Amino acid sequence: MSAPLEPSLAFAFELRVEVDAERRIGHGASEALGFTPITGGTVSGPRLNGRVLPGGGDWWVARGDVTQLDARYLLEADDGTVIDVVNRGYYVASDALEQRLAAGEQVTEQELYYRTAPVFQTDAPAHRWLSERQFIGMARPEPGFVCIRVFELR
Repeated sequence: MSAPLEPSLAFAFELRVEVDAERRIGHGASEALGFTPITGGTVSGPRLNGRVLPGGGDWWVARGDVTQLDARYLLEADDGTVIDVVNRGYYVASDALEQRLAAGEQVTEQELYYRTAPVFQTDAPAHRWLSERQFIGMARPEPGFVCIRVFELR
């Protein structure tokens, strides 16, 4: 019997998603519900280049130090192809880390658990590979942006 396959990752591209101020929708006894509008951005990397189209957003639920994310938006590749994105994940930050971020300090992807699992949809032959693979994202906040390095799971 052969050894089980170990997964590996290959960098595909980085999303620099421009975001507007979050909007609080509600707050229960142990959670907060909110929405963060997506206003644009860029896509750049070895497998895909283009832009993030304005008009999407991220619906999130925060419970203690953990925020569950559910973002939906569109990309436009350099060739004009529109690509649908559903990006779900988790953001986990301690109060101390949140204070550092609020003070404008940059934090690394190792310090902050900000991971996503984007799913892409398109019927364009040049980009169909996006609809046929599993991806993970490693995100980090920057002023006015969420930056997500997207990796193909192999």
